Amino acid sequence: MGQGINTKVAQVCAYALGIPLDKVQVKGADSFVSPNAMASNGSITSECVAYATLKACKELLKRLEPAKKGIKEPTWEQIVKKSYDNGVNLQTSSMTSPLDSLLGYDVYGVCCTEVCLDVLTGQHQVLRVDILEDTGQSISPNVDVGQIEGAFVMGLGLWTCERLQYARSGRLLTDRTWTYKPPGALDIPIDFRINFRRNSTNNAGVLRSKATGEPALVLAVAVTLALHEALLEGRKEFGYEDHDWLHVDTPYSIENIMKALAHKIQSFKLQ
Repeated sequence: MGQGINTKVAQVCAYALGIPLDKVQVKGADSFVSPNAMASNGSITSECVAYATLKACKELLKRLEPAKKGIKEPTWEQIVKKSYDNGVNLQTSSMTSPLDSLLGYDVYGVCCTEVCLDVLTGQHQVLRVDILEDTGQSISPNVDVGQIEGAFVMGLGLWTCERLQYARSGRLLTDRTWTYKPPGALDIPIDFRINFRRNSTNNAGVLRSKATGEPALVLAVAVTLALHEALLEGRKEFGYEDHDWLHVDTPYSIENIMKALAHKIQSFKLQ
């Protein structure tokens, strides 16, 4: 999935059971264990899995509670061993369904972008990106930073280089990396800074956190707006004075940028 689900599930489980993280193991997803899992869309997958984990852990703690009686400050191993000896079922299962009381919430974020545009070739570089996102109380900050970076770069590709082209027959022409260009390593912003909103919380989220899988994707439009401003400045060198909004087809590929710049041949004459 790429949402860091296994990491977050392990952290949620360790937190809920009150045990060290190294005592938690996460196995791969299997339809035998979860035949009717929730849909994986809208950044909700990690939240749904984490919420189901919380419910399963609460049920397990109820079953383990009797084993704590009569033992002063018992260890996790002692509690599990005594419960096993008492014939307690040590396996729990839970799922997140539309019937659960998960409330919707908003994810807020702001982005500032600096770009450099070569008006002769139409190529550009994203020099710096600053993102501030409201992640609530992040369950796993390292995972969430990676999610925000990945989502932004995905949006970067959608806005600047990924383009579907079809033949008159309807056949897809851009069906390989020779013709369809996803963002590469050199398209990533040179200076990429991610910050979380401080002292934030989310009472509607799992452990007061917020989803981070896709919200940053929409912030990538900032690159388009920055390129648009650079285009307007570049057009001034060719004698254009734009008073109305300049329409540019997306994505802001080299081809579309060159068309928008509308070079005048006279500008290339030697003085």
